[in-house]
Amino acid sequence: MAPFACTIDPTHLRKSKMKNLFVFNLPLRALGALLTLAALACTTTPTLAADGDYPTKPVSIIVAYAPGGQGDTFARLVSERLTSVYKQTVLVDNKPGVSGTVGTRLAVKARNDGYTLFLGQTGEIVVNRVLMKDLGYDPLKEMIPVVLIGNAPLVLLAPNDAPYNSLNELLQQARAKPGEFSYASVGAGTPGHLAAVALSVGAKLSMVHVPYKGVGPLMADLMGNRIQLFFSSASAAVPQIKGGKLKALAVTTPTRMTSLPNVPTVAEVAIPGFSYSLWGGLFAPADTPAAVVQSLNKEVNAIMASPDIRARFEADNLSVPRNSTAEFAEYVRNEAVKFEKLVKDANLKAE
Repeated sequence: MAPFACTIDPTHLRKSKMKNLFVFNLPLRALGALLTLAALACTTTPTLAADGDYPTKPVSIIVAYAPGGQGDTFARLVSERLTSVYKQTVLVDNKPGVSGTVGTRLAVKARNDGYTLFLGQTGEIVVNRVLMKDLGYDPLKEMIPVVLIGNAPLVLLAPNDAPYNSLNELLQQARAKPGEFSYASVGAGTPGHLAAVALSVGAKLSMVHVPYKGVGPLMADLMGNRIQLFFSSASAAVPQIKGGKLKALAVTTPTRMTSLPNVPTVAEVAIPGFSYSLWGGLFAPADTPAAVVQSLNKEVNAIMASPDIRARFEADNLSVPRNSTAEFAEYVRNEAVKFEKLVKDANLKAE
């Protein structure tokens, strides 16, 4: 935003024929003081960091879940590096509650000056808005996509002693026994839940959803063959697979995972175009200055391109896509369309 500017000619004012102009009869000394104040008002530049000085004070990144999750990991990694780059403290502010809606609402209503950001994930940005009623906000309209940080595949897990060793075998048996197969999730509307719903819709299955409050008891029941399948985050799945405790039937991304090269994708085996993942990125309140948004996009992309971060993410099977604000915005729009269709096709309701 350019500075405001104006020109005031005191001679013109004193010769004005506008008799009702209050400065007409002012003494020159008073008139000069008034004009000085007016000039200062006219030339004041807005302080919204458009001049390249951003940030001039601490920045907070709201995470809508408790510490320890994927989104929290993304936020803490970025906050540490941005603190070093910007020479200002960048803090992570965890605001958990109600499937991420508590933290999201705080972020949406924050001042749009670039000092309150949001680590938004699949659920908070594109799922809750179609699955939950009366949110009171729409993150697609009230948040600006700044930069995609990471994208995590999901892995379809099954008990080791399950009578199926491939996705095709699972589908055949599930079709033969409608309503007898159950799939787990860590809550309605989570990526794992919706991936299973998409599998059910695409493969024409009838399965029972069993939500859990935590991954620990879920994994125990899966290992005990009390539930038949679970779409897990790759970071949680790979140790269980390599430890021989569970078996992998498929992955949810369009391409196979480098750490599980022999595990096919759902798309290549059963449902063309199948693509579901857990992604996380940085968002800002609507109307945040473009200079701030572009600065954050540039710096976070540079952080994610550093060799140590790339190695760390790839070890956890996370993709590290370099992206512009426009590319991230398009990605979010496409994800929104996909989940809107899924919720409609499956007739999903908040549980």
